[in-house]
Amino acid sequence: MNEAIRQMLSKYDLITRDDYIRALREILQEIALLGLWRSKFFEKAAFYGGTALRILYGLDRFSEDLDFSLISTQKNFDLEAYNRALKQELLAFGFEVWIDPVKKSTETAIQSTFLKADTRRQLLNIAVKNDIVGQIPNGQRLKIKLEIDTDPPSGFNTESRFLLLPIPFSVRTYSLPDLFAGKIHALLFRQWKTRIKGRDWYDFVWFAANHPQLHLAHLEERMRQTGHWPEKSPLTPENLHKILYEKIEILDVSKALREVEVYVKNRDSLEVWSREFFHSVADRIQCI
Repeated sequence: MNEAIRQMLSKYDLITRDDYIRALREILQEIALLGLWRSKFFEKAAFYGGTALRILYGLDRFSEDLDFSLISTQKNFDLEAYNRALKQELLAFGFEVWIDPVKKSTETAIQSTFLKADTRRQLLNIAVKNDIVGQIPNGQRLKIKLEIDTDPPSGFNTESRFLLLPIPFSVRTYSLPDLFAGKIHALLFRQWKTRIKGRDWYDFVWFAANHPQLHLAHLEERMRQTGHWPEKSPLTPENLHKILYEKIEILDVSKALREVEVYVKNRDSLEVWSREFFHSVADRIQCI
């Protein structure tokens, strides 16, 4: 096994099958980011979303997808142009993957592709014991979705964050106040039919506890782009608090808990969840 991969594995508490799968997923995510960095992807795009929070800022829950945004609108951008760089980087560290672009039935600003790998084979590549690998069904695939917004709302700031493994490299990402704005927009307006994405509510609490400053103007730009703030007047902290209050009042807390608990190792942190709790968390937001 590559020594850098051994070091990356050493930061995990690996006991169960799921522990190993989560560690493998995150290692593949970070190597994919390295491949994108080598191919100059971050000259055009920035990393955001839950996985950015976990890898770059220490969010204490697991995340599945890699979400990106172009720095400015580019209608002819092609995410598939980076497929070769991704495959080559992962293969250089011993991971065989295939890439499956998402073919859209309707034209949107979002482009997506999947990195896919045989879970058993890749666990064997990192010297996982046979008794753990034997718990994985033959043919089970590990999937990581890469998604990029080619028509991003304006008004955000970016910064570079540095990872040291598997080699030192940099990742361009949204600043934390803009990441918080994006998370609040997702929490309020993400369309999941009857599902509730408890991960958004978990991240909401994490932001309020650790990085409570929210870039209100960027949230307004996101809301205007999606038609959720058609008013001529600017979005104010009072407006935001009212919208959040109304969202919390109709939240099915039990469904949110069930959705998020598989992504959290310390489930004791979820016991306090209630509408009253989320109202208290909302009061801690600092709009800038």
